[in-house]
Amino acid sequence: MKDIGNIIRTLQNIMRKDPGVSGDAQRIEQLGWLISLKILDDKDKEIEVLNEKYVSPIPKKLQWRNWAADDEGMTGEILKNLLMASLFLN
Repeated sequence: MKDIGNIIRTLQNIMRKDPGVSGDAQRIEQLGWLISLKILDDKDKEIEVLNEKYVSPIPKKLQWRNWAADDEGMTGEILKNLLMASLFLN
């Protein structure tokens, strides 16, 4: 975990190039959400290993491993549409 500062700086530098993000406050908020989603997915994976009947409360298409772990990634309008659609899930 000693490299977390470098990881965050690298992510912020990448996010600075995003025209849809204006200011450090917005970048920090988005980074916080990304880290939270990653942690939730890691915890889900741990529980799945321990309990084969466990079903994540997070819909499959919104789980980190299904949209963020792809090296090609999901960006732009595709990612925006996925996240907007997730707001309206019951």
